[in-house]
Amino acid sequence: MSDKIPLLVTYHFSSEHQAVLAERFDLTYAPDAAARADAVARHGARFRAVLTIGVIGVTAAEIAAMPALELICCLGAGYEMVDMVAARARGIVVANGQGTNDDCVADHAFGLLIAAVRGFHKLDRLCREGVWRLSIPQPPNVSGKRLGILGMGTIGEKIARRAAGFDMPVGYHNRQPKAGSPHRYFDDLSALARWCDVLVCAAPGGAATRHLVNAGVLEALGPQGVLVNIGRGSVVDTEALAAALRDGRIAGAGLDVYESEPARPEPLVGLDNLIITPHVAGWSPEATQASFDRFLANADGHFSGRGAVSPVP
Repeated sequence: MSDKIPLLVTYHFSSEHQAVLAERFDLTYAPDAAARADAVARHGARFRAVLTIGVIGVTAAEIAAMPALELICCLGAGYEMVDMVAARARGIVVANGQGTNDDCVADHAFGLLIAAVRGFHKLDRLCREGVWRLSIPQPPNVSGKRLGILGMGTIGEKIARRAAGFDMPVGYHNRQPKAGSPHRYFDDLSALARWCDVLVCAAPGGAATRHLVNAGVLEALGPQGVLVNIGRGSVVDTEALAAALRDGRIAGAGLDVYESEPARPEPLVGLDNLIITPHVAGWSPEATQASFDRFLANADGHFSGRGAVSPVP
């Protein structure tokens, strides 16, 4: 009988990373919903650790079916679909990969910001159609625009740091002001939207943030405003965003996340004032390796008795 720790993995990994996991753990690889349900039903009693991501998580029913479970690890910072009440009730440690892909996400956010403000999607199409610059309106500057950040966590701070290079004043909205932040705090999201030219959503998912960016916030952002979302798709009301973009009530948007993932967001697909990417802001070879290494460190720390490196507070 193997003395390796039984591990359930519910997220896609490369064959190279699977091999590393199989060498160190008694691995059950179940990267889709059907395989996960089968693994929990057949082998749930064995698993001592689960490796997943925030948008997949672990349900209360799955936790109940894994009586030996000690550790749940999420690759990124998010853990919104982990049933924290059920995990805490059992004394299960929940850890994440906070900080492992923040630079990648912040880089991507700024790419979307520039692309949306300058209208890259439409300019690319027009250029391919043979349209020359004299036939189109001049796209606005990025430098000097006022940047609003919804969610001034680690990623939000790194986006703000990049904004400094573009001489962009920064304001932000959190549940509470962030101690020591040099940026202007707004206790109301609509007030932040009225103040800023570009609103970047870097907030986590979950019930507390669902549709925070609604029709009213988009109305406050205004016809020259731009929305960028690299947080979670659930933060933005898709139908309200589609209507605002379609009717010119905001100028444009850049999205890496959307409510219908992994299916494409149908109400947004035909809109020319939108640039969209398939939830890859945190994906790069460097970020993926750092997230993988953090899981190994969390698992080694927990099972050695030293404690997980980055437990969720």
